[in-house]
Amino acid sequence: MAEEDSAAPGALQGSSFSVLSWEQVQRLDSLLTESIPIHGRGNFPTLQMKPRQIVKAVRRRMEERKLRVRDVRLNGSAASHVLHEHSGLGYKDLDLIFCAELKGEAEFQMVKDIVLDCLLDFLPEGVNKEKITPLTLKEAYVQKMVKVCNDSDRWSLISLSNNRGKNVELKFVDSLRRQFEFSVDSFQIKLDSLLLFYECSENPMAKTFHPTIIGESVYGDFNVALEHLRNKVICTRNPEEIRGGGLLKYCHLLVRGFRAASETEMKSLQRYMCSRFFIDFSDINEQQRKLESYLQNHFVGLEDRKYDYLMTLHGVVNESTVCLMGHERRQTLGLIAMLAVRVLAEQNVIPNVANVTCYYQPAPYVADGNFSNYYIAQVQPVFACQQQQQTYSTWLPCN
Repeated sequence: MAEEDSAAPGALQGSSFSVLSWEQVQRLDSLLTESIPIHGRGNFPTLQMKPRQIVKAVRRRMEERKLRVRDVRLNGSAASHVLHEHSGLGYKDLDLIFCAELKGEAEFQMVKDIVLDCLLDFLPEGVNKEKITPLTLKEAYVQKMVKVCNDSDRWSLISLSNNRGKNVELKFVDSLRRQFEFSVDSFQIKLDSLLLFYECSENPMAKTFHPTIIGESVYGDFNVALEHLRNKVICTRNPEEIRGGGLLKYCHLLVRGFRAASETEMKSLQRYMCSRFFIDFSDINEQQRKLESYLQNHFVGLEDRKYDYLMTLHGVVNESTVCLMGHERRQTLGLIAMLAVRVLAEQNVIPNVANVTCYYQPAPYVADGNFSNYYIAQVQPVFACQQQQQTYSTWLPCN
């Protein structure tokens, strides 16, 4: 185990903040200076983008338009990777948070316009930029856009496409009531001091010469959250606040070898998350879209883990769902099983039937001794029409 991972020397007992070690700073620097391709749809060229460059471009334009940025942070699995690279989670999306004031629709639109305008900076030389509209850039490079504006949450998300699943996600946050699902993904790293160093320092970073960078756990105690990450422990606070997608993240952690601290805690957590999943995704079609989207976005390069993931999800739903009627529960379990068989087919595993687990639960009425698999339709008799002593067929001729 790396020396810096055996402790968090910059964190006070019970504090939610910690100063990053030199080894952690090096990982953060490598992540921010790595060139990430943003793939264009159709004939649009691939953009080569370093995270530090897109942050600089977006922040400069926001300040030019008087949209104040309090700070910029690295969030999610990438932040966890910086703090402890051997967690087994790795990272896919690069989540960058701009903490800013979003008072109304005008600010949300301004943020969207700024990001699309920044994409022009990364187009290759020789491309005629004058005829490229913001709508064209959106269709070519943006995978998804989200806006949430209510009493407790005011934020927007713009995700830039990467075919290998390493999307650059720019999140603009005024307020966000729930910023994490589990302690292991609760870390945020403040980037302002490092970004300033890039701009001002003429000398490269060294162990004795680098900026002080602060990490935070929005779960609470930084040291406790880091221990959970090192020891692969699933823990959270107020699980009833976790939205429906938390169930999918929970099962992903299980497949990666994470476990709840106790059996009792695990069962309680699973019941909460199953209930919330079916509240947020009550329709079977919504459930299918959510599952297919999760598989597509979180298993790029890990296709061999999809079947294990779906079987883990099947087990959790089967064991911990208490809020559904029987036929709804069977419907969801059938959906998960169908997706699992599809995954095996995609991997050319399905011809070997020994590798396929089939789930079938007959409806209760099948046990009735009077039940028949055949349905006999009650057909009305066909009568001939009597008119002027002639018989006419009730069938019309086919011309």
